[in-house]
Amino acid sequence: MKDSELKIIFGIVSALLLTTLIIKLTTVPGGLILSGLFLGGMFIVGIIIACLVIALLLKLFVKRYSFSTLYFISLSLAFIAYHYQLYSPTLKIIVPDGYTGEVSLVLSNVDNNILTVDSNGVGYVTKWTFNRTWSQPEVFTTSGKKINNQCVGFNPSTFWALSKFCCVDGKVIRSISFDIVPQDKVGQDISYSRGLSGLVDTKKLYSDE
Repeated sequence: MKDSELKIIFGIVSALLLTTLIIKLTTVPGGLILSGLFLGGMFIVGIIIACLVIALLLKLFVKRYSFSTLYFISLSLAFIAYHYQLYSPTLKIIVPDGYTGEVSLVLSNVDNNILTVDSNGVGYVTKWTFNRTWSQPEVFTTSGKKINNQCVGFNPSTFWALSKFCCVDGKVIRSISFDIVPQDKVGQDISYSRGLSGLVDTKKLYSDE
């Protein structure tokens, strides 16, 4: 393929990837007082600068293609990698009919996520899911009613609260959680924060050992 054709193709691809990245960053949780968009934007600037350096180095060895073509190719690959890094599964959580309180997904050694929570609002997730999840889940009752409007996140920028409790049978309980409030309490500031000791199946707890 000609250099000019590659330049156009990867120029368009990198522009589309950048646009979708910016859109995705508007929903990514931030840190401290900085938004996910601001922090992610800084990382994108770093990618753009790093790809300039990479393209310059590649040009020393790849004479066939122009610097701009190599730059757009590098950008496209870097943006694809960043998209993957930002990926978060949208979990479908099932809670008992009428349940209100804290829903906690515990880091565990299970092979498949257990997202139908028990009467204490406890479910179990794999290490991959635990590390990847930041997006708001879809929450349904056992009878199939969607109750996302009753779900309350940790704060305006981060839906999931992250907690760590030590120790049960020598193992640390790590979990991500959110609250479900009664229908008549939607919009009110209610916290159901609790400890998980005695509520989890210790045989399922993930161990780093």
